[in-house]
Amino acid sequence: MSATETRFDALTPIFGDSDPGGLRASFKTAILSWLLFPVYVWQGLAARRRIERMRPPAGPSCGLVGADQIREAAVRLLVIGDSSAAGVGVDHTSDALGSKLAERIHAMTGRSVFWRLAGSNSAVSADVRDHVVPNLAREAFTHIVLMIGTNDAKNFHGAVKFKKSFGTLLYALRAKWPEARIVWSPPVDLKRVPALPRGLAHVLELRARIIRRMGARLCIERGAVVSLTLPRVEPAGFSRDGFHASIEGYAYYANHLMDYVLPDRRQSEMTAA
Repeated sequence: MSATETRFDALTPIFGDSDPGGLRASFKTAILSWLLFPVYVWQGLAARRRIERMRPPAGPSCGLVGADQIREAAVRLLVIGDSSAAGVGVDHTSDALGSKLAERIHAMTGRSVFWRLAGSNSAVSADVRDHVVPNLAREAFTHIVLMIGTNDAKNFHGAVKFKKSFGTLLYALRAKWPEARIVWSPPVDLKRVPALPRGLAHVLELRARIIRRMGARLCIERGAVVSLTLPRVEPAGFSRDGFHASIEGYAYYANHLMDYVLPDRRQSEMTAA
């Protein structure tokens, strides 16, 4: 076994052998995806015309749960990244991931939470690094959830390009919020996304495997936490466009991320009981 194989085998406990994305992506994965590039172009153009382009939800980009003022909040949560971070797919930000996760944290631990959304449609890692992070106020966030990687996969970004953009994004987040717990949520299993035709979904899932593998490696190296790929992806969890999450989908996502954002919550529950 090579040193490279040994290094990536160490990532298996994070995702488990059942990870639908297949963390063990390889050079063959990239080659196969490029061989299928005509499918990506043909079906991708058709999908772009057919899929509804939804706007970000109405409502405030920040809020409080269990507190009246920001300085009273025990948890200060930033959800940053692409359209999933913005809450695209629902009508109001109160149903977006940031709000739902804040509500879940408060319900499960009793801690008050300030939440802030900083997401943009079609954003890739470099966009968030260059245009979002520098323009956010230096609020004292204690927890950061990073929703990024789907558009990198969709745009056919390879391992080298993603390593540079995502890796430096992690550096930027750590430099600005050195004490925050950073959690990266990798792309879902794209073969389960209703809006994507089978051929296109297969090609994009190959690219997503490359993103997941490199992203997990960078998180380990640079002090971030990588969550398990969303274990169950069902049609009911998607909005009317068949691509973004619905109200139920964001609620499920929030519940899934709880153990990564607050790994000590079980101890808090036992103490509260």
